[in-house]
Amino acid sequence: MLDRQTAQVERAMLPKDTRVVAVTSGKGGVGKTNIAANLAIAHAADGRDVMLLDADLGLANVDVLLGLQPRFNLSHVIGGEADIDCTVVHGPCGVRVVPATSGQTSMLDLPARSQAAIIQAFAEVSQQPDILIVDTAAGLSDNVARFTQAAQHAIVVVCDEPSSITDAYALIKVFSREYGLSHFHVVTNMTRDAADGRQLYLKLHRVADQFLDVVLRHIGNVPQDGYLKRAVQEQRAVVDAYPNSWSAKAFRQLASATGRLPTAAGASGGVEFFLERVLANRADASGETQ
Repeated sequence: MLDRQTAQVERAMLPKDTRVVAVTSGKGGVGKTNIAANLAIAHAADGRDVMLLDADLGLANVDVLLGLQPRFNLSHVIGGEADIDCTVVHGPCGVRVVPATSGQTSMLDLPARSQAAIIQAFAEVSQQPDILIVDTAAGLSDNVARFTQAAQHAIVVVCDEPSSITDAYALIKVFSREYGLSHFHVVTNMTRDAADGRQLYLKLHRVADQFLDVVLRHIGNVPQDGYLKRAVQEQRAVVDAYPNSWSAKAFRQLASATGRLPTAAGASGGVEFFLERVLANRADASGETQ
């Protein structure tokens, strides 16, 4: 028994290969942040060590969605006023939230020195997570592309509106042709039921299959749910506030599916490894030298 406990402790002390999942969308208003937050909390409720990074650096709102009141955010890390452990706020089920800031345009295009400061700060996190969920901004900006490109898995959120489908296709097209991404996981959101979610996914899949050289996978569907709307109004996660609701069940299924995604071959280290890739992608895009 003692040998088994010793082995468990030794495994816990080994460097983790953190699974990194970026959640993105072609446009705002499709529920991307809600997907990211509830997915992270569903993983945490299942016993995983989860960190949720708000990577919408100029219009951050994960903390608002969850009713959290952070004292520090990433701008304080860059300024040397706080380390990551001080910045982290704990959400439902122990999920660790790293908040960004809202209304600071200087955060939208960070210089290399500032990005390096964030990487160093993450390297010193006292406990690396099993899973890092990255809530990117919406749209096709370079920041969104770099975060998505650096992650091991990209989730694209789409709802059944013509503009959402068109913008999701545009995002996949740009990210595949200009940033080399070839695999995308699709979450259909705010549908009437699973069948409608499947039909929505097939709309996107048909056009992508016709014009793009990409692989799409329908990884989850979140139906319209009055309890989800109520949870948003209460600034709570529906998986925590209303665990028996249809949307909460859908998020748990999504967590189960993403939990089976592999850690990318050759990945090593924790969250700082992901951020090093973000910085490297930025340098490659701009022609900078490291």
